[in-house]
Amino acid sequence: METWRIVATSLFGVGGLIMVLVAMAQVRDRQHSSHVEVVRAGLIGLLVVGVVVVNIATWLPSVVAWGLVAATALAVFFLTMMD
Repeated sequence: METWRIVATSLFGVGGLIMVLVAMAQVRDRQHSSHVEVVRAGLIGLLVVGVVVVNIATWLPSVVAWGLVAATALAVFFLTMMD
C-alpha cells in the first residue's frame, strides 16, 4: 500500500469520526429525540465512514481521496468552530 493512501485513510478516518460525533450531538439536541435515534445516527455515520475509508485505502484515485480528506477537514472546521 502506498504511503499517501495510509495518510489519506488515517486523516479521513479521524475527520469522519469527529463528524459522526457531531452528527450524534445534533440528533441528541433535537427536541423529542430518543437514545435509539442517537445510536442509529452514530451507526449509520460509522458505516458511511467505514465504506469511504475502505475505498480510499483500496481503489480511489489520489485526487478523489485527497478531495474527500479536504472536504472533511473543512466540514469539521466549520461545524466545530463556527458556532
